[in-house]
Amino acid sequence: MAKVLNHTGLISSSHDGKQHHLRKISLFSNNRSSLSFPVRIRSFPSLKLKSLLLRSSSFSSSDFNGNSLAFHRYKRVPARAVSPFRSSTVAQLTPRFGKTQKWWEKGLQPNMREVTSAQDLVDSLLNAGDKLVVVDFFSPGCGGCRALHPKTCQLAEMNPDVQFLQVNYEEHKSMCYSLNVHVLPFFRFYRGAHGRLCSFSCTNATIKKFKDALAKHTPDRCSLGPTKGLEEKELLALSANKDLDFTYTPKPVEPVHEAPAQETPPSSEPLPLPSVNPKSSELDKEISLNGAGTGR
Repeated sequence: MAKVLNHTGLISSSHDGKQHHLRKISLFSNNRSSLSFPVRIRSFPSLKLKSLLLRSSSFSSSDFNGNSLAFHRYKRVPARAVSPFRSSTVAQLTPRFGKTQKWWEKGLQPNMREVTSAQDLVDSLLNAGDKLVVVDFFSPGCGGCRALHPKTCQLAEMNPDVQFLQVNYEEHKSMCYSLNVHVLPFFRFYRGAHGRLCSFSCTNATIKKFKDALAKHTPDRCSLGPTKGLEEKELLALSANKDLDFTYTPKPVEPVHEAPAQETPPSSEPLPLPSVNPKSSELDKEISLNGAGTGR
């Protein structure tokens, strides 16, 4: 190694505090064995480079037995150019994680919406009018709810006139208790003045129950009277729940006045006299005469 460095004469130290370029000298032999070592040399002009190349070619055949020298020059990247490159590279390589979409938020249709409170549920049912409303009670940790969600979204897409309301059981557990919802997944159908049409629990295996209920209650029906929404006992249970910010004033019950029973007025017509059989009267006369004769 020292012999090589002496022949090349390329060893130099730093001069006047200037940075030197790193050059690499590689030795390649006929048997494809290579030897490389880094050397710090000063940058030299083109004429000096030519002289060095000529000098290396002159002693390459004698001292190195036909081996050739290869010079590789590495340029130092300025420090000011490193920082923007690194920042842009880090920005490109850094993964960008947005808000993770939850499973009950995937595939939602325009006619599907999540309920935020008990007041929101009551107002949504009252504002629906004669439109069919399906209330879907689910839980994030319910496997049956998660498996049924894609099909529910498909049915909502096929029935754009039906409003689907989602109630998260974990966020509104107290409200679900007041509404007597204890099995999941659970569905309730409401429409206009009819109020609650049906309620049932179904899974992915019993999806036919849900389809049959949609086919039965989807056709438009004229309901006379104002929209009923939740039943009276459900509204009273929600208002009695201290965990809910919901107030409800029960409607006053109007007393029913019954008409008094009418008495039949007395008839002015004379009562019919009892009919007398003439034969029986003549017989009575004969008995009375005979009895009077015998007494004498």
